Amino acid sequence: MIQALVLDMDGVLWHDSEAIGDLPAIFAKISKLGLRVAFATNNATKTIDQFVEKLASFGVKAEPWQIVTSAVATAHFLKQQYPQGGAVYAVGEAGLLQTLADAGFRHSAQNPVAVVAAMDRGITYEKLKQAARLIHAGVPFIGTNPDRTFPTPEGVAPGAGTMLAAIEAAAGVAPQIIGKPNPAMYRFALERLGASIAKTLVIGDRLETDIAGAQALGIPCALVLSGVSSQEQAQAWQPAPDIVAENLAAVVRQLESK
Repeated sequence: MIQALVLDMDGVLWHDSEAIGDLPAIFAKISKLGLRVAFATNNATKTIDQFVEKLASFGVKAEPWQIVTSAVATAHFLKQQYPQGGAVYAVGEAGLLQTLADAGFRHSAQNPVAVVAAMDRGITYEKLKQAARLIHAGVPFIGTNPDRTFPTPEGVAPGAGTMLAAIEAAAGVAPQIIGKPNPAMYRFALERLGASIAKTLVIGDRLETDIAGAQALGIPCALVLSGVSSQEQAQAWQPAPDIVAENLAAVVRQLESK
């Protein structure tokens, strides 16, 4: 019996500024089923407060503790490695920089403990060069998430994985990925929910991150076809997701029928 949901956001709840389905009605059904909910997204461009505000703009009420981003997971990882905080060279947007700062890590190229890279729509040649030079000098290279693309109303757009690939090509070093499919991000979400693996359902739109991460931990998972991965890709994926559905509303209908 499923008691908790861990939901991806981009491609599951929305495409950029467009909701996928009637979200207030969907979450009313989730609430009626008594399901606890956490949101686990690889999107590191927004702060927790910005995600709370975005959910609210779609009629979905969420508390900050319910939201786990790859930036939050990365800051948590760094804090475990460097409890005193320090400098990091960050390639990313406000969501990453603020989350790192909240954990005690300031953006600086002077003696950083790590190079941390994420989605950066303001990426420049100078940022790539500085990151590559630091990594060449032995500074650890950490990537928030490997998503090469993300869904938008106009189609797929380049994601964090594109930035990581550029830095890796210049530095000759692959990043350590902290976000999905790293199971640590789901463990973090389960801890916050107080939920067990067997009684939680992960719902995502991308096989190689959302589904792979859930399967690595043995969490039941549902792939929705409203985002990146297709029906054909789902059929070829092994082991198969527990549920493949058109969208979140269709998954909730299946849960209602059980």
